[in-house]
Amino acid sequence: MDINQLILLVKNKIEKNIAVQNIDIKDKTYLHIKHKSHKHGKFHLELIVKSEELSKFSKIERTKKIYKILDEEMKKYIHSIQILIS
Repeated sequence: MDINQLILLVKNKIEKNIAVQNIDIKDKTYLHIKHKSHKHGKFHLELIVKSEELSKFSKIERTKKIYKILDEEMKKYIHSIQILIS
């Protein structure tokens, strides 16, 4: 899977499961390519989500909800994910 496919998949899954007003997904893999733990085909993403629904939860609950939605992608394609909720 390439990064553009992954970004589209992640965006669609989040929008399907959470009421969001806006979502921006950035590829931050380039920041980690030289790390020893970096694996080809595993990406580092930054999610910037504006969601009134998520803003009602604690940071830990928000993170758990997103990780549950993206469980398969986390196992196969995502090495690291940074989540920012507004």
